[in-house]
Amino acid sequence: MTDTSEHRSVELSRASTIPSSWYLDPAFLTLERERVFFRTWQWVGRAADVSSPGDYFTHELLGEPLLISRDEAGTLRGFYNVCRHRAGPVAARCGNRKQFQCGYHGWTYGLDGRLRRAPEMEGVHELDLSSIRLEPVAVGDWGPFVFANLDPSASPLPVHLAEIGAEIVLAGFPLGAMPIVERREYEIDCNWKVYVDNYLEGYHIPIVHPGLFREIDYERYRVEPHGSFSRQLAPLRPGRKDRTYPNKGELDEALYYWIFPNLMLNVYPGNIQVNAVLPLSESRTLTVFEWYGKGDIEQAIAFSEQVQREDMRICAAVQRGLASRSYDRGRLSVAREAGVHHFHGLLLEQLVGREGSDEG
Repeated sequence: MTDTSEHRSVELSRASTIPSSWYLDPAFLTLERERVFFRTWQWVGRAADVSSPGDYFTHELLGEPLLISRDEAGTLRGFYNVCRHRAGPVAARCGNRKQFQCGYHGWTYGLDGRLRRAPEMEGVHELDLSSIRLEPVAVGDWGPFVFANLDPSASPLPVHLAEIGAEIVLAGFPLGAMPIVERREYEIDCNWKVYVDNYLEGYHIPIVHPGLFREIDYERYRVEPHGSFSRQLAPLRPGRKDRTYPNKGELDEALYYWIFPNLMLNVYPGNIQVNAVLPLSESRTLTVFEWYGKGDIEQAIAFSEQVQREDMRICAAVQRGLASRSYDRGRLSVAREAGVHHFHGLLLEQLVGREGSDEG
């Protein structure tokens, strides 16, 4: 069936939210790690940190230790940061090296992941050292970002990001040319999905974000689901001399892109903000913010900090409400919550398959 906007509207008018247990049960988060986070492209670092041969950085993705490097030929590579001998780490932090050495027993690997040296392993029966290499992980770079995917059958990153990449280019932003300005991390007392739900609708803006409400034209705010991402368009109010986002001509609206399951790109006049949402437990979430841009964007960063603090308070309150015996499911606004419904559908599809996604 063709997924028309009319069909989506009818479906949304009948829909309920996912049950509260999905936000509360530790066993459900274990399922999400395996079927959602470990099967999707995850932002793991910056391309500038692996721009030259020998450059590398380490990263932990929901407990999985990763190593991202650039080999002698300039190829971006990803591996599990786990020695094939007895599971020691082969790299720490970041830097530039000609090879990686396990910090436990000294096994040494090339930048391509192949084992180069295994000291004192002579005499081990049927051990073919030439066949041993670090376990690879799919990686790719996109603009200033590096992504990894733990699913060996995942579609390539350019395929996954093709549509949204074209949209950002059309918005007039040279994504790869924007330097990083600042990074901040926040821990929030809520399930990761509470934070994503909150991001995917502007319905709460008049109540939760009075400062942001004064910046945008709420009546023209709209949400557009597309495949594995959604876009929110927030036209900025014209004629305001005290506007946080300056009138620069090339963009007079804020564009909020969400990429399933947990990445946000916020495109503003003069800067781009990237957010990653990572579960720490069923009731605690880490959000990572990085700002990219040129010129003075300190005012925009301060304003983002204010909005984030407001979101943290309401998301923590919602998590407490989800735990109440009085609540299980709610209904969704056709006018304002298409993005939330879209997210829930993609989540269900990832967890139980396409047939299950047609049931609720």
